[in-house]
Amino acid sequence: MNSERLTATYLIEGPIDIHFTANLIAGEQSIGSFVRVPGETDEVIDRCGGRVESLDIVETGCPLALPTSLPGLGSNPRSVRARARISFPIDNFARDIASLFAILLGNLFELQELTGIRLEDVDLPEGFAGAFPGPAFGVRGTREIIGRADGALIGTIVKPKLGLAPDQIATLVETLGDAGIDFVKDDECLSDPPICRFDDRVEAVTRALDRVAERTGRRPMYAFNLTGDGDEMRRRHDLVARHGGTCIMVSPNACGPSAFADLRRHSVLPIHGHRAGWGMLTRHPGLGMDFEPYQKLWRLAGVDQFHVGGLQSKFFEEDASVAASARACLRPIGEHRPTMPVFSSGQWGGQAPETFRQVGSDDVLYLAGGGILGHPHGASGGVRALREAWEAAKLGVALEDYAADRPALAASIRKFGRIRMDRGMGNG
Repeated sequence: MNSERLTATYLIEGPIDIHFTANLIAGEQSIGSFVRVPGETDEVIDRCGGRVESLDIVETGCPLALPTSLPGLGSNPRSVRARARISFPIDNFARDIASLFAILLGNLFELQELTGIRLEDVDLPEGFAGAFPGPAFGVRGTREIIGRADGALIGTIVKPKLGLAPDQIATLVETLGDAGIDFVKDDECLSDPPICRFDDRVEAVTRALDRVAERTGRRPMYAFNLTGDGDEMRRRHDLVARHGGTCIMVSPNACGPSAFADLRRHSVLPIHGHRAGWGMLTRHPGLGMDFEPYQKLWRLAGVDQFHVGGLQSKFFEEDASVAASARACLRPIGEHRPTMPVFSSGQWGGQAPETFRQVGSDDVLYLAGGGILGHPHGASGGVRALREAWEAAKLGVALEDYAADRPALAASIRKFGRIRMDRGMGNG
């Protein structure tokens, strides 16, 4: 029997004794039921049971963050918040990603004694991460395939996200490739619609990439969205590989940990992870999970590139949180290589200086949809403007000063400089 334990940190809230509630979580996610049953011996509890390692009160007298059916609370119940570190024997996890999800994120969210629970972190014992495949390519492998050893990798998303036929996407890809773009991806909503069947899209886009490579000597990476059921994702992966494709894209929340892990075992291509659905897991501060444990779990499963949002974006998350997510992806987990953080959502060159300052690295995949495709000088101007913005960021030069003799960047500032303010005023 292995005596090592994995420790999860939860922010919990409840209207009854919070120590009792923390111990309830430890039991519920290991060996417990609502009553002790035959066979639940002291030896079984000691060998397989969860254990509260520490409990620190954060706040008392809180209004209930979430409703509960717990009886006897009266007309104006109040809660206690605490940070609980709960450990589980690593033998409970069967060394597969689905077991990790089931134990760390299972029935505890439904317990009526809790009016809030959020997974804040997971501490993995030394050597435990090595039981999982991790990223096959990560930052270094992505750079090697694209052929750009340093600097931010500049990319975009097929827009409009739906409605284009395969030949139209292929034409767009050629334009972007000739403009020197590093990376293009399907939108997460684009899978296999009648107007743009996956197989037809792969054939048309890879031919376009071949033509770009013949003209320019460089082949952009294209991430084909193959999210689906397990057998179909493997078939689509093989199709991409046969056509010389260099990246596949998956929405892990949509396909689930088991299907993702199966694809990782099968894949010979980098896996671009789109976190579609992330908001429902994190937006309420008292429910769900932080990005720190989220990225750890999916990196163990093998994601090579992972979306982290964007600074000054169209989404709800604060800039400091986005930057922390990117830094988390770049930290090693055991022997596993870092995952490439992917910035997206309302990005243009204007966010580059602050992104570089807060992340502290240009090991990023920086995606701009409208910021490239909506540039006044066209896609080539959009790509150039983003590269110039990152040059300015690394040099520590103000964007406006750097744009003085760089028309593409100057046009980008004029076009997009007020876009976030206008959106906030309902003019977007």
